[in-house]
Amino acid sequence: MVLPATSLPISLVVFALAAGVVWMTGARLAYLADTLSERLRLASSLVGLLFLSLATSLPEVATTLSAAARQDSDLVLNNLFGGIALQTAILAAADFRVGRAITSFPRKANHALEATLVVLLLSLTLIFTILGDRVSVAGAGLGSALVALAYLGAVALLRRYDDKSDWVPVDLPDPEPLPFPAPTGLHLDSNRALGLQVVLACALILVFGLLLVVFAARIAEQSGLGASFIGVTLLAAATSLPELTTSLTAVRIGAYTLAISNIFGSNLIMVVLVFPADLMVGGAPILNQASATVRLSLCFGILVTALYIVGMIVRRKPRIGAAGLDSILVLLGFAGSLWAYYLVR
Repeated sequence: MVLPATSLPISLVVFALAAGVVWMTGARLAYLADTLSERLRLASSLVGLLFLSLATSLPEVATTLSAAARQDSDLVLNNLFGGIALQTAILAAADFRVGRAITSFPRKANHALEATLVVLLLSLTLIFTILGDRVSVAGAGLGSALVALAYLGAVALLRRYDDKSDWVPVDLPDPEPLPFPAPTGLHLDSNRALGLQVVLACALILVFGLLLVVFAARIAEQSGLGASFIGVTLLAAATSLPELTTSLTAVRIGAYTLAISNIFGSNLIMVVLVFPADLMVGGAPILNQASATVRLSLCFGILVTALYIVGMIVRRKPRIGAAGLDSILVLLGFAGSLWAYYLVR
């Protein structure tokens, strides 16, 4: 995306405006996803995993593939894996929104399974970044190819497991009234009208999400901070904004499973994007080019996801103020990741 040069203050203003558009559009998309889930009689967890997570991941997809086309392996890896811990921490923000631990809400074991599969893919990726990816398959490294196969297996397993009802929710709050500006009359719209709104919302998230990425990179350059540090912080935050607004909005209307599946589904997508990026980047397999920052981001992604797995298994958990103990630990883990990235920048 080629845009005129701007000063730091102008870059900050444009970044804020683009963030506002993405925020409002993401909120609308959450309403649409919830409506379509009821209209088409699809499980909210499935809609969050396969539809909402993909829609909110469009900025990451575009940024990753464009960076891969420019042969910028460092940006690809930092953007993908730097966002894992950040997006998981979004669920902690949801705790404060509803005033109780969001991991107490799932009615099924699907979400614990989703999180476990995220840990599996992250661990597999980490192994190849440490050992080195020494075999190429159809132009991509063996590691990224195995990650892609594992992702397909994970989606198939989650789809098959979707009808299981093994868990019972605890301490469920009543859904709150829709926040302003709340869409009205969605249940009266035709499927075609809802589909057009979804397409428009996705287009807005893609365009303005890419604007966020462009101006995040400019702010990083103009502020003089390190590229790796910015890649796993500001840039990852910019591309994770759609997940933040859709998840918080889903929580506000009581669609808790939609919010959780949106985050874990997005994290699965971010990991599997390493495969198409590897195909586009020439030379050695892309995982061989992982920096210390990338390996740290994988470790912290595993850490915060594992904390939520524990939180979902322990059905009634201690709370600190408005949040569950698991979410507090996730926030501490995310804060620790930022300090670690700064140390190795």
